[in-house]
This record gives sequence, C-alpha cells and structure tokens, in this order.
Amino acid sequence: MPESASTLRVRTMMRPFMILATSLLLGGCNMVVLNPAGDVAAQQRDLLIIATVLMLLIIVPVIAMIALFAWRYRASNTDANYQPNWDHSTQLELLIWSAPLLIIICLGAVTWVGTHLLDPYRPIERTVAGKPVAPGVKPLEVEVVALDWKWLFIYPEYGFATVNELAAPVDRPIAFKITASSVMNAFYVPALAGMIYAMPSMETRLHAVINKPGDYTGMSANYSGAGFSGMHFHFYGMTDKDFAGWVARNKAAGGTLDRAAYLQLERPSEHVPVQRFAAVEPGLFRAAVNFCVKPGSVCTDAMMRTDAARDSQSNANEHGPMPMPGGHPMPMPGHSPVPQPSPAAKPDTAGLTGADLPRRAAPSAGVALAATASQPRL
Repeated sequence: MPESASTLRVRTMMRPFMILATSLLLGGCNMVVLNPAGDVAAQQRDLLIIATVLMLLIIVPVIAMIALFAWRYRASNTDANYQPNWDHSTQLELLIWSAPLLIIICLGAVTWVGTHLLDPYRPIERTVAGKPVAPGVKPLEVEVVALDWKWLFIYPEYGFATVNELAAPVDRPIAFKITASSVMNAFYVPALAGMIYAMPSMETRLHAVINKPGDYTGMSANYSGAGFSGMHFHFYGMTDKDFAGWVARNKAAGGTLDRAAYLQLERPSEHVPVQRFAAVEPGLFRAAVNFCVKPGSVCTDAMMRTDAARDSQSNANEHGPMPMPGGHPMPMPGHSPVPQPSPAAKPDTAGLTGADLPRRAAPSAGVALAATASQPRL
C-alpha cells in the first residue's frame, strides 16, 4: 500500500536524527588501521591513503560528470546542445586515456617502492621517521606458533613462553618467526604491522616495531575452524622498565614447556586464558616447524635431505658422471674418479674424422661408364 503523506513527512523529519545517531556510533569505532602505533603499520597506512587518493582522482570526476550530464541533457532541457551525429573528439580521447594512464604509472611506482621497503622479511632500518635503528641494537626475537585455537609465543633470548599474551619494549625492533601446528592461520596485530600467514611445516617472518606504550589487540585473520572467533591475544607495548618486570614475572611463573607439555597444549581448545611457562625446551620451535615434536617422529627437514640425497644418487646412477667445463667429468658421490689421459698423450681423433674406417676400392672404368649412362638426361 502507498505510504500516507504524514508517514512520509515523519520519515523526512527523522532522517537528520538518524544520520546524527549513525555518526555518533561510528565515532566510537577504533580505526586502528588508520591510527597505528608502530612505524611499519604507519607506513602501510600512508601507502593505503596515497593509493586511495590517486584512485579518487578518477572516480570523483567520473561520478560528478555522470550527475552533470544526466542533469544537463535531461529530456526537459530544450536549451541543451543536441548533436545526435557526434561520435569523436581527439581532445576528449587524449584526456580520457592520458589521465588514467598517468595515475596508473604513479600508483604502480608508489606501490612497487612501498612493497619492497615494507617486505616483512626485510629487517627494519628505522624505529620512526627520521630515527634509524641504533648500531648494535639486537632485535627482540619471538617465535610464534598458531595452535588450535590459541597463540603460543616463545622468547628464546629469555627462555620462557606465554600463551595468548605478547609484549615488546617500545622502539626496539622485533623479529618474528611464525609457523602453525595444523591448519593455516594469519598472525595480525593491526596497530603493529600487516598480516602475515602462519603455515604448517613452514616458517614465515615479520619485522616490526611498536612506538607507543599500550594494550593492543592481536588476532587470527584467517578462518581456521570452530574456535577461530576466540583466537585473540593481547599485545602490550611497554617501556624498558615495564618490559623487564614482565619478563621477571614470566620467569617466576614456574612450569616448563617441554615436548610433552607442547603436545598437551596443541590439542584443540577454545577461549584459552593466558598461560606462562618459565622455561622452554631447546629446539622446540624447530621441532614444531618440522612436525617432529612427538617422540620417534622424523623431522620434515631431515626427510627432505634424505630424499634429496636419494634422488641425487639415483640421477648419478642413471646419467653417470656430470661433465664439467673444460671436458673433465666430475665424479658423483659413490663413484671412482674417471681416469684422465696424461698431458703428453694426444687424443685419438680417428673416430671423429673417420680415419680408421675401411676405404672402398675405386670402381672400374666399365662400372663408372655404366653408372654414367644410367643417369637421366635433362
């Protein structure tokens, strides 16, 4: 049924209030991606803003011209210049194609430079803009394991580990080594740096720095099963004094994260509270990456080395020694060296020139005459 005039009037009057209420609700949102606390995340934000502005240089004029043309050439506007046979304008074609081309060139250049400067595997060279990393400063190493459905953080420099709690001192570079125990996850602290995948039997890396003390949210940004929604953790940016106290508190917590404790922790669980381990078994992270925490299991890197050696031996048996530049074959592992001729000996080239092949006797005159007579004449 059509709405009455009074209903339309009320809806029109309520529209400004609805817009104001929406604005107030959005004002309570924490747009952490656009207001980060780490230098790497700040550079990523700048790259995002620059790319958006460059694209808006085309989008906004196009949308404005659509509205302008629709209004100017409406059916009721009889004063508009009507040219139904118009089909080409060189100046307009140049404008239409040159502007997007220039923007694409600028966007590609900015993105290419930013992508290489913000490579997560590249150690950072500054803590904030204009402040390079001081010589001799050692990055804080953190080994990260994405479990079902919690995060394990190992601090090899200090020898302890935590679950669902991460901390780092302000203005000190952080070097993350990241893996997963079962399915693929994504390690993401929006205030610190961009997202990096955590994949089983692989080690990915991330370099970052936090510049402001505070309590920040970390999460998994890749769906990984039933407990994904609760796979969050706290990341604390601390002063050096507060971080030293946090380290002391973890080392005094008691408990050891050995292989048996890791296998227990690895079992799927949801909404896991913070846990602390005062000591960590050496080599545990490497064992987690290579799927050999369980006693008696073979590490994947050792398995790959064995397979590579077996393939190399198989290729050597099939193809023989590998020829090297200069004509001297290189013996493969397990083969005796190939004997070489003495420098004074001359190579036998008879087989190459045909000198050792038997020569045929010259044909007789009668045979040659008969052969000549049998040839067709042109």
